Amino acid sequence: MSNSADSPGTGSSPARRRRFRPVRVLTAAVFALAGLIFFISFDTAKGTDIRTDASLLKLSDLIHERSLENGRREESNAGLRGDIESLAERDDGRSKSQDDELAALEEKAGTQKLTGEAISVTLDDAPPDATAKLPGYPEPQPDYLVIHQQDLQAVVNALWQGGAEGIKVMDQRLISTSAVRCVGNTLILQGRVYSPPYKIQAVGDPERLKETLAASPAIQNYMVYVNVYGLGWKVEEDGRATLPGYSGTADLHYARPVD
Repeated sequence: MSNSADSPGTGSSPARRRRFRPVRVLTAAVFALAGLIFFISFDTAKGTDIRTDASLLKLSDLIHERSLENGRREESNAGLRGDIESLAERDDGRSKSQDDELAALEEKAGTQKLTGEAISVTLDDAPPDATAKLPGYPEPQPDYLVIHQQDLQAVVNALWQGGAEGIKVMDQRLISTSAVRCVGNTLILQGRVYSPPYKIQAVGDPERLKETLAASPAIQNYMVYVNVYGLGWKVEEDGRATLPGYSGTADLHYARPVD
């Protein structure tokens, strides 16, 4: 039998016994990487649970706090505006016709209270465990069960189209610069945050307002979800009602080019 260098006998050279093994190096690298990841995770968490929703809850609390603060400032602003108007009326040098013209402009701008026949529309989310009530419709996705921005906008647009003299969403009067926006399942209106159910009240001819609501294609689409998945929808005649005047800032904010 041959005793060549290729045979695994005692005559093998030391270099052959200590030959390079890539697997060992790869294993060491994996453990080193794992150690680095654990260290970074520990340093990031600083002893806390990095999967907690505490940061999201803090953000939600901050939004709610700022919304309340904005509401308090609006009330304070309304009081100061009333004081200023009372002082200005003592001796403003205007004629009666000028005062009447100013009052008409303020009424159109929505800064004064408005009283008249009114209706209200209430929209609400469907129950979280809702299922399709009618055959031929799929089981609901989460988006099917909540009020969306376009739903609120459809109601507001239909009421304006129906000749509404003024509209209030929740407890705020809408003006020409008001924007109805939804983030998630909350409504953000003029710096304040609201949760469903959402109530919209309009002063105008009740019959005409209800007709334009029923004729709106966007609301007809919404009614499908009302009948199939249980979204909330209620239209009521309120008799005579008074809408508050808009008390927020009327300043316009817009982008400017960089010099």
